[in-house]
Amino acid sequence: MFFNAKFSMKMALLGAAFVLGTVQVAEARDSAIVLPVDPVLHMTGNKGEKLDGTVSFYFGASAHPKATKVFGNFATNKKTNSVGKSDNDACNWAMLSALLTLQERAKSEGGNAVINIMSNYKKVEKSYDKEFECHAGTFVTGVALKGDVVKIKK
Repeated sequence: MFFNAKFSMKMALLGAAFVLGTVQVAEARDSAIVLPVDPVLHMTGNKGEKLDGTVSFYFGASAHPKATKVFGNFATNKKTNSVGKSDNDACNWAMLSALLTLQERAKSEGGNAVINIMSNYKKVEKSYDKEFECHAGTFVTGVALKGDVVKIKK
């Protein structure tokens, strides 16, 4: 019985060593992609969600009408499932979700525009006038934005 217990322990340790030696650490994909904003401004989500035109969006240093009231700087970080989607499709879905969030925030604050919109992925700010940054992963894709909610004369 003593021999069998020792033998069983050795086999268990050898088996564990084999498994640990053959398992590779999976590295999560996090590909930074820069895409144009314009297609997203006109797209409709799965449930009919779309930007309703009541809030204007101004990216980066793009010219915009003077703000008559500033409500504050707000951020959003939206993710979408990447499985079965191209990187571009997943990025556009995440961007639409982020813009819808900013639209709702502007409306709830009393604003009608979001200016100085920039990418803010992992709190690294990047400014684009006609594009946005997205990070595509194997399972999840995300867009993080921040911008100033304001009231402008239209």
